[in-house]
Amino acid sequence: MSNVYDKAQELKRGLAESEEFTTLKSLHEQIEADEIAKKMLDNFRRLQLDLQQKQMQGVQITEEEAQQAQQQFEVIQQHELISKLMEAEQRLSVIIGDINKIITEPLEAIYGNPEPQ
Repeated sequence: MSNVYDKAQELKRGLAESEEFTTLKSLHEQIEADEIAKKMLDNFRRLQLDLQQKQMQGVQITEEEAQQAQQQFEVIQQHELISKLMEAEQRLSVIIGDINKIITEPLEAIYGNPEPQ
């Protein structure tokens, strides 16, 4: 039986070579080279992070902050390159979620699947 870490390295290589990852990497590089797109995305991600930190600290997000985030999201979605990047991030996120479900199946067999609350 092979080492579980060897299998993890193999999975890492497979993910890095996947079409989804290479597309994401290419789009990321294109955005890094586009000053306007990079600034727009950085500003949006900074706002997202600030709001997430507030939520984690139990601070209520104001209606104004929620509207600002929604407006920024709508603006960046209009930028073709950023929109493609976000779609690529979502596709890769689905794959990683699927992989996580697969590798945690042995634990579910022991502990079961917790009921959502």
